Amino acid sequence: MRIVRAKNAGACYGVQRALDLAQKTREDGIAATTLGPLIHNPLVVADLAAKGIGEAKEVDQVRTQAVIIRSHGVVPQVKEQIQQRGLIMVDATCPYVARAQKAAARLAQDGYHVLVVGECGHPEVEGLRAYALQQGGPVTVAGSVSELPLDLGPRVGVVVQTTQTRETLEAVLEELERRGIQPKVVNTICFATRERQEAAALVARSAQVMVVIGGRNSSNTTRLADICKKSCPATYHIESPEELDPAWFADAEVVGVTAGASTPESHIQAVEVALENMGRQVVLPAQDDDAAEQDPSAFTRS
Repeated sequence: MRIVRAKNAGACYGVQRALDLAQKTREDGIAATTLGPLIHNPLVVADLAAKGIGEAKEVDQVRTQAVIIRSHGVVPQVKEQIQQRGLIMVDATCPYVARAQKAAARLAQDGYHVLVVGECGHPEVEGLRAYALQQGGPVTVAGSVSELPLDLGPRVGVVVQTTQTRETLEAVLEELERRGIQPKVVNTICFATRERQEAAALVARSAQVMVVIGGRNSSNTTRLADICKKSCPATYHIESPEELDPAWFADAEVVGVTAGASTPESHIQAVEVALENMGRQVVLPAQDDDAAEQDPSAFTRS
């Protein structure tokens, strides 16, 4: 039995940056509260709370001297509230999300009907919507072709939730083209997200079982699980090694492991150790994607 970790898996730059900023704030002796969960990973949020960095849903609930902005970003009005209260603001917004916020604002400023391709209600998407509205709107959020309204008009500017799939964006653009709309598109899908999706799909094609590690409230992790299921129906989304069931691997020759962008390296290693304790062999990520796709032994540690 071989355990194969996807070449690209786990915490992305934006997540690691947010964790590092939170850690530095604590080390500097500054009492801080995150506004909403810093990242979409309940285990990480619980660990931060144990270290004294709690969570507040609203600025008015903050009782510390500093506020840490979550990696998904916030609406611009929230930053104004923080400044009005005279709190220290530690902005841990992912740089890719910040880029998408600026793109949404710029499209609205240029007179486009802004179409945000993303999940309605997701904090990142709400931020993108708010930045566009601040410039006068109008703004529409759609997570799929079926959610597109009929009255978009001819002048449409598209911005994308950073963790969306390329397939979703392409399907939306095809539908707009079918309607005769030639949108201005700012593709803000995060490169790290795309890397993880492609690497997970590659491993899933050779695996009998896939283990996807990360918060169940994490959009990008959930998408990884959905992508893996297309090639490997026996895909399991877990948050911790305690959830592993040995029965899942009874007839498997290759077990694939991947993790969402909100999953620290330590969490992946913990799962690998648990699998190893089940009598499995942990191997290094593939270096040759083509060879790995044709022959799972290309993943084996030499």
